[in-house]
Amino acid sequence: MTSHDAQQINKVVHSLFDGKGDPTILEYICGVLEDEHFEFGDNGEEAFDAIGPFLIDGHCVSSEDEAREACRVLAEKLSLRAGAAVPAVRALETGPVQLAQADNRAVLYQEQSFRHLIQTPFGDEGKPAPLSEKDKAKLEKRVAKEEEAARKVFAAHQARAEHSLKGDIPTIIRNKGGGGARDVHLENFSLSNGGKELVSDATVMLAFGRRYGLIGRNGTGKTTLLRALASHEIKGIPPTCQILHVEQEVVGDDTPVIEAVLACDVERTELLREEAELLKALNRERPKDAAEADAAASAATAAASNGKSGADEAAMAARLTQVYSRLQEIDAYGAEARAASILAGLSFDAPMMLRPTRTFSGGWRMRVALARALFVEPDLLLLDEPTNHLDLHAVLWLEDYLVKWPKTLLVVSHAREFLNVVATDILHLHSQKIITYKGNYSTFEKTMTERLRNARKAAEAQEAKRKHVQQFIDRFRYNANRAALVQSRIKALERMADVEVMEEDPEYVFTFPEPEGSAAPPIIAFNDVSFGYPGGPTLFKNLNFGLDLESRFAIVGPNGIGKSTLLNLISGKLQPTQGSITRNTRIMARAFPDAKEPELRGHLSSFGIPATLAAQAMYTLSGGQKSRVAFAKMTFTKPHILLLDEPSNHLDIDAVNALIQGLATFKGGVLMVSHDQFLIESTVDELWMCEGGFVTPFHGTFDEYKQRLRSGAHKA
Repeated sequence: MTSHDAQQINKVVHSLFDGKGDPTILEYICGVLEDEHFEFGDNGEEAFDAIGPFLIDGHCVSSEDEAREACRVLAEKLSLRAGAAVPAVRALETGPVQLAQADNRAVLYQEQSFRHLIQTPFGDEGKPAPLSEKDKAKLEKRVAKEEEAARKVFAAHQARAEHSLKGDIPTIIRNKGGGGARDVHLENFSLSNGGKELVSDATVMLAFGRRYGLIGRNGTGKTTLLRALASHEIKGIPPTCQILHVEQEVVGDDTPVIEAVLACDVERTELLREEAELLKALNRERPKDAAEADAAASAATAAASNGKSGADEAAMAARLTQVYSRLQEIDAYGAEARAASILAGLSFDAPMMLRPTRTFSGGWRMRVALARALFVEPDLLLLDEPTNHLDLHAVLWLEDYLVKWPKTLLVVSHAREFLNVVATDILHLHSQKIITYKGNYSTFEKTMTERLRNARKAAEAQEAKRKHVQQFIDRFRYNANRAALVQSRIKALERMADVEVMEEDPEYVFTFPEPEGSAAPPIIAFNDVSFGYPGGPTLFKNLNFGLDLESRFAIVGPNGIGKSTLLNLISGKLQPTQGSITRNTRIMARAFPDAKEPELRGHLSSFGIPATLAAQAMYTLSGGQKSRVAFAKMTFTKPHILLLDEPSNHLDIDAVNALIQGLATFKGGVLMVSHDQFLIESTVDELWMCEGGFVTPFHGTFDEYKQRLRSGAHKA
């Protein structure tokens, strides 16, 4: 970063905000933008993720939309940095790489590289062979066609997202005495997406009151199935069945969080509005609780029956009695407490519940969407990876809440322990079929293993029988005395049915390359380190610890406590406000030149991304496929320490197993933020607790740490 660049950034930032906002915040933002590795992303989206919250909190802008627009303008004016051209394939960054930062934009250079790889023939030594004019014309036509197709796919994704964000608020639909079927029978249905068949002639029965875990590899169609159910596209859903799919976060506006949840009860809102109008007309005070409402209703009824009021007043008093009666029937006075209890379980404290939704990040607004769904209690609740946006405390609360869920639940999750606690049944989506298994995930795993073993044995026995019969036929085919026996054996052979053996998925293999070079520990050392964002509280005080190639730790603690900030301090993205962080520069600061395309292709395929997927735009991949691309990008630099921020998010269970096996053979250090119990117990040696501005080891098992959270000892 040259001083000219720094001056340009400072000038553009202060010109854009024209004296608005906290000067300290603006100074901090300028410092962030001066980082030579800072990525603005498409239309400034990545810049918004990095600095958007600071723009809002520092009063530089008044809304999230303004923050996004400001980041887009900054990207437009600063992303090329003094007019430098953006290379088609970026050089790999130095130092540690955080998986949380290696998203679809950060791995864009790999997508571009592999599109070029597939479209261009190779000559000697992996270099592209020269193309004829005819081939160039064909290539340009093909690229244009693919880009147009990609734009259409992207437009469809955007339209779906906007529809979800701007859709109607989910509302409580109360059964006022009517009957109707409550089980969901889905018979012989098929699903496809983009011309690819995902489910074929499947039959599923969702019994009312059961909790189903939907599992299957990434890309098999789990989310597509949930969307089809939510939109009633599959025959067999009772017309009176209310289905709610939690897929997108709530819109960020000026509505307080708790009001965003309470607004789902439209009947309550309308009754309270009518109550206020009647009380005003009758010149009466609003009752404080259900008991006062009951007394007020009785008084109104008595006054009307005694003829102490006029006809209009008597009519209003009678209607007020009906309103109070209905408010009590629907527990209107307890609704706010129930909404607050749900939000508290999802880690919203009292002040947060009163803040406008626009002041929260997408992850927190997703929690609001989840709170809405739990508050509404639809007949069929559809959850897609609900634990991805939660800290461990909220995950434990959600487990306890869903175990008592009174209606039907269908949840997609990669978390074994979550499925073990919540699920009463498992739906396995595989080879375009859906098979139902009774029990939780562990029971499914045992049943599935036994089923595969028995099927193999049956197939082997059948094949042995076929061979035996065929040998008899071959031996006596031309023996006239055995002709009748031969014919009967031939017919018996024709009648033998094939034993169906379920095709097993190819095994995932995550290969983490061995770090290059060695050095005496520690590789990274914290010396009396303190840190706090400008204008905010101190997040960490006097941290002292070291990391080396033997380090295997998991950082645990509630959201907002600073876990990801600690990873940023370790990686060098943030600098301490006090103290120092020392790094072994001999092995940490290693530059990697642009790699040859065959090398990139081989490395990406080792994480389950074949050439056909590498040619696709990133936004067409599933969440798990994007995560595997991110792993490929991260490990290509042969890091000495892996900093993993919720690495299991969006990975299917098989991919999590592959991640565990890869980390087990990795020769470097591992420091992760995660709430996935199975992943943590399988990969790390110790838990680090982030509490009260300190990072301290927890000497106990993960189950013991969970017990500590449930007991509330972490708040003491």
